[in-house]
Amino acid sequence: MTDELELLRDWNADASPLTEPTRAQARHRLLNTITRTERHPDAAPSRRHALRLATAALVTMAVTGAAVLITEDGADEGGRTNRAGTNAPQMRNAAAVTVLNGAAARASRHEKPVAPRDDQFIYSKRIIKETERKTGAVKTYVDVNWDSVDGSKRSLTMELGRVIWEEPMGKNEGVWPPREWSKLKKLPTDPEKLIQGIIGVGTSDKSIDAFTAWDWYEAYFMLGELLKWPVLPEGLRPAAYEALALVPGVKATPGMKDSAGRTGVGISYPKRASEKGKYLIFDPESYEFLGFRAERTSRSGKKTYIQLSHVADWAIVDRLKQRP
Repeated sequence: MTDELELLRDWNADASPLTEPTRAQARHRLLNTITRTERHPDAAPSRRHALRLATAALVTMAVTGAAVLITEDGADEGGRTNRAGTNAPQMRNAAAVTVLNGAAARASRHEKPVAPRDDQFIYSKRIIKETERKTGAVKTYVDVNWDSVDGSKRSLTMELGRVIWEEPMGKNEGVWPPREWSKLKKLPTDPEKLIQGIIGVGTSDKSIDAFTAWDWYEAYFMLGELLKWPVLPEGLRPAAYEALALVPGVKATPGMKDSAGRTGVGISYPKRASEKGKYLIFDPESYEFLGFRAERTSRSGKKTYIQLSHVADWAIVDRLKQRP
């Protein structure tokens, strides 16, 4: 379905099927590599490169096998739990469901269908306002990116003001969300099918009624990453919002500020420690998506930062460094 999600499925075609513990370990490595990069961006390769490394790690682990890990919430990667009741289904937060479904309806009304060519680039400008917790010092970054539509050309990206050149992807490399527009268009625009298509590294066909705690976390994580992409095929962004509304444990928190100082409602997933302090922020009345809130820790571990960000502009352009 997407480069990195297809990887294990393609490997399965020429080898013995993966055991559930091995598959779960691969999923754990993929998401945790991304999470570590988010927490320590000044101590790690670029976020996209880290995701490439995780993709390669999936094949290695598929070959060697691995034991089941215990996650921060006490459940192993198969979703089983070592504490009674922690994996029981939970009711969805009504306020969060209202906001996310409202955002889906608004996105459907306002989205503008586009179809970039493979030889083009997606330009985007993201504003990041970062506040050090201890001192209150604020620094603003303007990160400008040119992403190759099909991944066959070098991309120019920025992370907290640092310029990063991304080389074309190799045979066993990929990114999530998929860069190729043709693959984005293949993602389902039915919310339930979208969730089923992105969990289990592209190998799961289970009903959402049978999802484990890890499945739901993986769905939340992957949907959040999908929504960071500045432009998506028609119908996919509304579907992602509606899919998030299906995740048990999502929570709505009023009074959140975005990077432009606007007050909104934050949607979070407090069940996972790795998601602490992370929010998608929406206007409380129109349900317009305003931006993201996240936290990071310095390499030394002595400084923590609150990050507020939003996409200020995007466009389809014909060449690197071209602006709309």
